[in-house]
Amino acid sequence: MNFVTLNPCNRKQKMISITPKTLQDLQFPTILESLSLLCNTDIGKQKSLQIIPFKEKDDLMRALFQTSEYLSSFQNNNAIPNHGFDAITNEIRFLAIEDSFLELSSFRKIASISETANTLLLFLKKFEEYYPNLYTKSSSIEITKAIVNLIDDVVDKYGEIKDNASPDLLEIRRNMNVVRGKVNQSFGVALTQYNGLGYLDEIRESFVQNRRVLAVLAMYRRKVKGSILGSSKTGSIAYIEPETTLKYSRELSNLEYEEKEEITRILKQLTNSVRTFLPLLVQYQEFLSDIDVVAAKAKYALRTNSILPRINEERKLYFKEAYHPILYLNNKELNEVTYPQTFELHHEKRIIVISGPNAGGKTISLKTVGLLQLMLQSGMLIPVHERSETFLFDRILTDIGDNQSIENHLSTYSYRLKNMNYFLKKCNAKTLFLIDEFGTGSDPELGGALAEIFLEEFYHREAFGIITTHYSNLKILANELPFAVNANMLFDEKSLEPIYKLVIGQAGSSFTFEVAQKNGIPFGLINRAKKKIEVGKVRFDKTIATLQKERSKLEKTSQNLKEEESKAREESSKMAVINTKIKQKLESYQELYDSNQRLIYMGQKIDDIAEKYFNSKNKKELIGEFLKIVEIENSKRKKATVKEIKIKEVQKKEILKEVSVQVEQIRTEKKEKKLKAKTIVEKPKPVLKVGDRVRMFDGKAIGSIDKIEKNKATVNYGVFTSTVSVDVLEFVESKK
Repeated sequence: MNFVTLNPCNRKQKMISITPKTLQDLQFPTILESLSLLCNTDIGKQKSLQIIPFKEKDDLMRALFQTSEYLSSFQNNNAIPNHGFDAITNEIRFLAIEDSFLELSSFRKIASISETANTLLLFLKKFEEYYPNLYTKSSSIEITKAIVNLIDDVVDKYGEIKDNASPDLLEIRRNMNVVRGKVNQSFGVALTQYNGLGYLDEIRESFVQNRRVLAVLAMYRRKVKGSILGSSKTGSIAYIEPETTLKYSRELSNLEYEEKEEITRILKQLTNSVRTFLPLLVQYQEFLSDIDVVAAKAKYALRTNSILPRINEERKLYFKEAYHPILYLNNKELNEVTYPQTFELHHEKRIIVISGPNAGGKTISLKTVGLLQLMLQSGMLIPVHERSETFLFDRILTDIGDNQSIENHLSTYSYRLKNMNYFLKKCNAKTLFLIDEFGTGSDPELGGALAEIFLEEFYHREAFGIITTHYSNLKILANELPFAVNANMLFDEKSLEPIYKLVIGQAGSSFTFEVAQKNGIPFGLINRAKKKIEVGKVRFDKTIATLQKERSKLEKTSQNLKEEESKAREESSKMAVINTKIKQKLESYQELYDSNQRLIYMGQKIDDIAEKYFNSKNKKELIGEFLKIVEIENSKRKKATVKEIKIKEVQKKEILKEVSVQVEQIRTEKKEKKLKAKTIVEKPKPVLKVGDRVRMFDGKAIGSIDKIEKNKATVNYGVFTSTVSVDVLEFVESKK
């Protein structure tokens, strides 16, 4: 990825002015909707839908670097921790109100968001080197466990108040447990007593108003002492709390009231303790939701193969192999191909005029540049080649689609004129303008002339822009202006189907008559139409169409040549590697050969000396001759270092190993060939008889059979005889 360092002199540089209409024209809200779906939190979703281009350059660069850093976390071992959380917006609102207190569930949410924020802050502090810009964003936020500790002292992991949250609460709950025991004991006694008397229904007991009651048959209700709390729907059962249990139940109710009051007091106290951290909680929620948006941008970049291109100061836009992200993702779902486009705008090529047939991809090309620039200036990465670069515009102006305004009673052309007036007021050297179907909506002659004047005005103001048009005069003007250029969308000259490839440097034909003919319009009608217009225009369009066809052919030829060249380079590279290896092997083999020859020579010399000694028995002469040979050989030697000796030994071993492998391969191949030949040539084995001339399969000597007994044959070779198995003998000729 290419990054740019923030220049201090560019701080607080005012960036971009953009209208809601331009955002709509370039389908920017669709991008934001996709981003919101990738967020984990509700606040993150809301923030992502509200993204607009940055107004300050330093803020933009920080946002771009943060997204790029988060994207890199998907590909390394230091994955950024979870940043999901439940929003505490209502809790923050309540904490801001004096004397208010929070419910139990609110404290668990506050503890959770504090823990999540602290984990992430500590992680970014630890891995500052990997994520410097994300760390900078987090460095001003306090890391503290105080909030979590305060809440954990009072609330357990199930979201309930702990018994030891206060001494009074602990005492109240102990008393409640004692009284509950008495309630259950007294109720058990009453249940046994009245059940024995047959006063109870089959269900025996139930709960009414959260109190345990006896299910007494209606006829016996006056015989059971206690308080009637209700009856069944049919009236056949009366629900009575026994008299012995009643006093304990009242005592328990009093304790439950005391417990509730104590819990309220504890919650108020805890709320006041947490209230001191209100600004920090606001920071935590803002930080985590901002990280959620950054993460969504990184996820979207991963889906679209997006990167951060180089941001330059030279007023140069170069989007290499750029994709329209919405089109790319849609086609990906449908398993269809998306064709990348390459765009280049700089000081000496400020305006591109795209022409060509309808449905050829002109508008998509126009929108691709605008949307990618808009995304980049909103802190998002874009799907372009890593060698791409661009600069930052102060304004992006668009006029795309049918802009008929019913509310203001404006026709398409009236609206476009009003839009052009706005362009003329705002257009300057730091403006990018994008106009689709420039000049349409009025009389071709008059509208074309006015469009030509507008284009000249934009040109003289040194604005950057891309327009699409069918008007010949605009194509001619683009050809005449030094810093403007024509472009066209390639069309297949045979099928007249779009290729969706932008070619800079040549105007495109509308292929009006050719497309009409392809769609079944009678040839006679097309000819009549041709006669209705000026001959010059037909010839001009025909010339452009012919040139475009030739360009298409050249593109195909160029592509084929490039592929062939690439293949040739690969083959050349392979051959060079093979050649180097062969040379190295030859050199090694030559060294080995020379070494062996020297040893053979030495052997011969020693043999000669040994023969002389054998004849003369002169030891002195023997030693003298031997020392002479040694001296001669040593004079040829260089004293090698230990390292060189080791290298030579390794090389020698490698060569011998390689030679042995090759020898083994040759032997294996010979054996295989021999076996194959035997398999192919194999004939029915003749029956051997006494007197037949034979030889063994692995031998050369031929003998005759003297005797055959029990599959054993005695073969006479003249000098000696041998007894062998008949199976190992090969028939040579019959007995003569």
